[in-house]
Amino acid sequence: MAQAPFLTRLALRDDAPLDATRFPGNLPFLRDLRIDFESPVTFLVGENGSGKSTVLEAIAALSNLPVHGGGRNELASSHAPGTHSDLAPYLRAAFRERPKDGYFFRAEFQAHFASLLDQRRVDPDFTLHGVPADPYPRYGGRSLHTRSHGEAFLAMFETWLSPGLVLMDEPEAALSPQRQLALLGHMARLLRKDAAQFIIATHSPIFLTFP
Repeated sequence: MAQAPFLTRLALRDDAPLDATRFPGNLPFLRDLRIDFESPVTFLVGENGSGKSTVLEAIAALSNLPVHGGGRNELASSHAPGTHSDLAPYLRAAFRERPKDGYFFRAEFQAHFASLLDQRRVDPDFTLHGVPADPYPRYGGRSLHTRSHGEAFLAMFETWLSPGLVLMDEPEAALSPQRQLALLGHMARLLRKDAAQFIIATHSPIFLTFP
């Protein structure tokens, strides 16, 4: 079985005790948290409010990814609200190798990013790599707001997905069953040809069938 290429362990720090009466210390699973990531694909499963998103945000912060969503080199990463993880200061992460790239897919960021693309489209000063540019062609040539939630999500995923650490927070919320299968296909192709690691919080039985 292939190993997790990047993040290998997440555990509580001994030198930063949590207050069990306050968030995030009152999350039950934190009492003896230690997660060993042994596979390139890990699913976080639990009831709503159990802390899955909180863990993903902490992983994002410890991996130098935007906590609100997006990528390290993503043009919108400094424009969206929310860049702090309450949990990250209490955790330590071990890496086999630090990922050079990564992305955190979450629904809140998708809507923000679609609006930002529209703003950039009409901004005469917008450039990519120092050259005046139209941001739409990378996403199928039109605004993400003109598509269904699922179509827009897959357009973002296909455009930004590259070797690295990929976090996803309940992607099934944006995707029909057919599009969930399409997403699994994209993941499988990337895993076959490149070093990639996926950590996904989900309720979807379709995602949990991934081998």
